[in-house]
Amino acid sequence: MVTKNAAVTQYFDALVKALAGLDMYLREDDSPLYKHDVIGAVVAGYLKRMDESLESWENRISFTDHFRISRSESGFPVFQNVLELENDRRGAEKRLASLPDDARIREEMVEYILKKKAFPAALQKTMSERRYLETLMDGAHFSPLNLPKTVRVSVNPKTGRPYYVVHWGAYDGSANLPMVYMATIEDSSDDMVETLVTKEKKLNQKVDIPLPVEGLLNPKLARQFDDFCEKNSSYGLTLSTIATNLDHDFEHLHPKQLRRFVLGPFYHAGITEHGHKVDQILQKVKKPENAWMLTWTLQELYSYNEKPAKWGLWHSDPAREEFFINTDDLDCARQGVSAFQRHALVPHEAYQAIYAAGEEDEIFDGYQKHIISGNQVLRNM
Repeated sequence: MVTKNAAVTQYFDALVKALAGLDMYLREDDSPLYKHDVIGAVVAGYLKRMDESLESWENRISFTDHFRISRSESGFPVFQNVLELENDRRGAEKRLASLPDDARIREEMVEYILKKKAFPAALQKTMSERRYLETLMDGAHFSPLNLPKTVRVSVNPKTGRPYYVVHWGAYDGSANLPMVYMATIEDSSDDMVETLVTKEKKLNQKVDIPLPVEGLLNPKLARQFDDFCEKNSSYGLTLSTIATNLDHDFEHLHPKQLRRFVLGPFYHAGITEHGHKVDQILQKVKKPENAWMLTWTLQELYSYNEKPAKWGLWHSDPAREEFFINTDDLDCARQGVSAFQRHALVPHEAYQAIYAAGEEDEIFDGYQKHIISGNQVLRNM
């Protein structure tokens, strides 16, 4: 348990700064992720959700006096905090109705000070709780499962099927890591092909699709797809397992590509303990707001072939995908992916400390490192 003190305040400040730095990296016009389809734009939206959650958590500990961080593993808030935030959001309206309004609380605070000649700590907590609940109702937070959204629709001219780019977010309860999933899925449902595809195998422009659409675009499969995401978004599942499950659970959905953006681990001097060498070096950084390092991983799996459906009198097999796993790379084989990238982001002052300690090669081994310098990110240094 970590009480609210200077270290926790520094932790919040550093993590907010780290997310802002990653957002800056994503939004730069020549960023690899900005150019890479919709990855940059999608991840930026979830970073905003994470930022909203951090603000709410910081407000919450002003009246609950405790907050738990995964110090020895991810460096992120533990999953229980995410559940509490979600639970508070659902009951916020009812709880607010039971609290005095702002004006009444202020009146009681003034009256307490005049009569007791002391600070009204209990009333201050009530005021903090009220503000917390109000912001909780207004913000879009990072939930245990952020339901899928369809953000792009097009047609594969070879198959004549519509395909969707869908994303969803999940906060893993075991690893305490926020994750973003992005999938490109073809739909062979007769009604969707008839509605969305012209005779020329192009997208029917007469159909108004107000993107983004909440859930999978196919309304008959949307609820089932939500359920699938809830059950198949664990960090412990490989992308090949998730994609194969999707391929087998939906006869008319054909996953052509699946990506997972894993945010973390996060390292911070004085808080985290999962990277002993990194933590020791970061403690030498003079400014606490610069004593951190944020890492992330982008995994990708794609289908290289679709086995055509076989229909017979006694036995039928729907079309199935064959996914490419790069077995020439041991890390790819272990992760069940076609490819992956690891990245690390550090403030310039933290990078100088790592460089001065002679640990740059070891700490950044296998990572593309990016350094925040002023209002820009120096990439692949």
